[in-house]
Amino acid sequence: MLRIYKVLQIKPLSERPTKPPAECPSWSAQLMWQLTSNRINHCPHESDRIDMLKFPLASTGEHFGIVRRFQPFIDRTLERARLHAVTKPSVTLSVWIYLLKWCHQENCGIIHHINRNNSYDSILMQLTDTGDIIIQARVKTGEDEAFQATVVLPLRKWIRLDCYIQDSKVLLDTTWDDETSRYVYEFHDSIHYDDADGYFEIGGSRYIPGIHGYFGPVRYYRLGTEKVKNPQTTLHELDKTHQECHEMKAFARAFLKQVTESHPPSTIKGVCTPYFIRLCGQIGEKISTQTWTWEKQLKYSTLFHFLQKHEEEIKTGSLGLKDLRSALFEQAVSTMFAVKQAESNITSESTALLQVSSCFGNHKASLLLATIHLSGLGHTVDKQQGHVYSLIGAAGDNRFALMHAGYKHSQGIDGFPKDLDMAYSYYSNAAAQTSMDSLRIHEDNQYQPEDIYLSNPEDLNSVIHNASDIIQYLKYTAEQGDIESQKTLGTMLYWGQRGLVKDTVSAVKWLERSALQMKDPSAMYDYSILLMKGHGVKRNYTRGFRLLKRAAAMGSINALNGLGWYHGIKLNDHENAVKYFQQAALNGSYDSMFNLGLYHLSGQIPGSPRRNQTAAFQQFLNASQFGHIAASVEAAWYLSTGSLEGVSQDVERAVIMLKKVCERNGHLGFMIREALQAYLQGSWQEAFVKYVLAAESGLGFAQSNVAHLCEELNLSHDCQWRYHNYSILNYDPHPSALLKMGDYYYLSSSTREDSLSLVGRAISMYGRAAVAGSPQGMYNLVVLAQQGHSLPLSIYDSFNVSHHEEQDVVVEKILKRCLETEDDGAVTPCSLALLGVQMGKALRRMTQNGAQLLLAYASLLSVTVITVIMALQSCLEQRPPRQRAVALRAGASSVSQDVNLNREQDGIMGETYRAAGNQWLTILNGKQWLRQMGDFAVTLSGVCLCAFWTTLLYHLL
Repeated sequence: MLRIYKVLQIKPLSERPTKPPAECPSWSAQLMWQLTSNRINHCPHESDRIDMLKFPLASTGEHFGIVRRFQPFIDRTLERARLHAVTKPSVTLSVWIYLLKWCHQENCGIIHHINRNNSYDSILMQLTDTGDIIIQARVKTGEDEAFQATVVLPLRKWIRLDCYIQDSKVLLDTTWDDETSRYVYEFHDSIHYDDADGYFEIGGSRYIPGIHGYFGPVRYYRLGTEKVKNPQTTLHELDKTHQECHEMKAFARAFLKQVTESHPPSTIKGVCTPYFIRLCGQIGEKISTQTWTWEKQLKYSTLFHFLQKHEEEIKTGSLGLKDLRSALFEQAVSTMFAVKQAESNITSESTALLQVSSCFGNHKASLLLATIHLSGLGHTVDKQQGHVYSLIGAAGDNRFALMHAGYKHSQGIDGFPKDLDMAYSYYSNAAAQTSMDSLRIHEDNQYQPEDIYLSNPEDLNSVIHNASDIIQYLKYTAEQGDIESQKTLGTMLYWGQRGLVKDTVSAVKWLERSALQMKDPSAMYDYSILLMKGHGVKRNYTRGFRLLKRAAAMGSINALNGLGWYHGIKLNDHENAVKYFQQAALNGSYDSMFNLGLYHLSGQIPGSPRRNQTAAFQQFLNASQFGHIAASVEAAWYLSTGSLEGVSQDVERAVIMLKKVCERNGHLGFMIREALQAYLQGSWQEAFVKYVLAAESGLGFAQSNVAHLCEELNLSHDCQWRYHNYSILNYDPHPSALLKMGDYYYLSSSTREDSLSLVGRAISMYGRAAVAGSPQGMYNLVVLAQQGHSLPLSIYDSFNVSHHEEQDVVVEKILKRCLETEDDGAVTPCSLALLGVQMGKALRRMTQNGAQLLLAYASLLSVTVITVIMALQSCLEQRPPRQRAVALRAGASSVSQDVNLNREQDGIMGETYRAAGNQWLTILNGKQWLRQMGDFAVTLSGVCLCAFWTTLLYHLL
């Protein structure tokens, strides 16, 4: 078999002859070539130095921290060096920490690496409960090795830890008070280090708690360095504040000690007095020396005067060191505002009391101080001091302070850098507390938050009390046996809805009566849960199980979930439990979805003994879409780390989920309820303080309420618009806030130079309100569009309008959508505007047709003719009476003349009368003619106008 072939010599592209283009290049291509012809393209600069943390992070000593992921280098040279260093690493890590307390467990995390298999990898840096440092690494053989550096780190000092990893050697430098100590350890083999595998956690994580204190700047050199540059310049104020707090506590202890030793408290009913104090009183030892200096007394004069004022309470033992925090905060709030002229200002005395209260552990005071310094309420803005108190509150594990820090970092406002990982760190802590709080939401110190806007009279009118007419009517109908009334009354009293005070006993009574009628499955389910939990009634699993089975048989999906819980927890029958959960989940029970996720996570699904995190995540995600709190917390963790195969990291989505969870916190609802009650009772200053704490946590309607109170209390103009502006930064702002900011921008455009940009912002605000379904927002958009302003493209998409359609079409569709959202049959601005638009549109269509245009002109002409004829008739109606009056006067004068007048005179007068009669006949004939012409013109005009309006209605319809 023969094969014939030929080797072709292919020329390189650079040596081939060029072929001139057949066509001229386009203008845009030629312009782009001219712009880029002299440009030298450079690869983006990529450094191996990464600032993992720039802004301080508050750590509560729990399982929460910041997730950081590292990707391979884009630069090939750097990536080759990194891959080569996986088995022979050369990396450097520098961390600033500030310890408030020792670890409450044996070890707590400073920084650690979790690989894709969810196990520890190089490197793991931990703090022991004795202040020592443990560094753990994984060597090439796959084994983990660690060493402990006996350091004994101090409390309340900034400490820098520099860790150098060089092949198998680890060097640790510890620095505080300008003194550095070095610890060296060499492992048995080279360290395996791949920072692109998995993620790093600063502080705590699901696997280890973090330190209790603060993290300062964290700098990471991926390819190592011999000299670390990691200065801290913004952390001194935080240390200074903590040192002052430490001195204040010592001062207060000394004062309390002197008072109690000099005046031992007498035995009071209801107050426990320590035995040694009573013993001192029996012995008679009442002399104690002052243990603080005069300088300390002057420095902390606010605290000293407060202690002196409450000395009697301290003597009796009713006011101890732990009680001072609440007493100081209450007095600070009561003296917060001093009215000067037309504007209210926050007093310096109140600020000093808040500082002392914060030092003693009341972190509502810390949050309020942060708000004062960041917003400038009665003071100049001091962002650094505001950050200090924000961090102190978050480190104190206060729910509102954690939400505050998370909100600021998620939005990047008030000097907080926008960092979603930091926001997640704070929100995850607050959300975990919310999940635990939800198990005790029935308690008196928790209420479900209710969105009530102080500027909306309808919202305020919806607030009722236990003796209101609505409650009395519900009680009457419930007594008559109406199940819906019994359920409604029981639910409102159990949860304390619409301003009612919780009354668990009465609520259980009504829920029991509705359930025992055995007609409503939801009522039977509610009461069965109360029986099993023992809330307001003696716990009775047997009776509750019976009601659950009956309710499930009648179609209650929640009852199916309850049966699954009972079989799984009480009967340990997981097979039937899963069946019930699956059946309920298929019918939309989000509690069952969450429970199935837990079963997948623990590997207890019958027939699937292995853990299935992917299936668990999907169940958690499904339940979170229905608002399940615990499921949202679990799903957010997977989204924040991206550690699950097939689930990409989405920190923003995780933050949004957790923010929604936190806003349902029962303690937050309780504070909002107190704020509302204070407002209704006229205590607007107290309402302002409570609402501002909720507003600083990122709660949208609380921000709108604070803006309203800023106006009512004559606070600064900036206070009002600060919180209106914050309310629109939320992920789902209320339309009223968007409209308010739109009005602000539009009105400001007439007095400022950048009027076009302000109008653009106003259009953006109105557009967002319109998309959210606000009729006012839609109407405002139409007005601005008719003034000649262009609408954003997002509006076209939201209202299903093509970008190429005319303005009238866009306006008409917006107005039609506006009418759909308004009350039926009501005459509204949108309905009148739509009528005007459609009338103008119909008239323009008529003018495009020659015959219809002629009809329109004829109608106009006929109306003009009728107007002229009517005017002439009016004139003629007025003239004949005057002529007759002249004739009568002439006749009267002739009668009064002498009867002996001569004939000549009689002849002259007769001629005069005949001439007047002829003129009168002429006028009568003209009048009759005008009347006939008027009738004809009216008839013709009626025909023209009838045809005109018929044509116009045809175009309208």
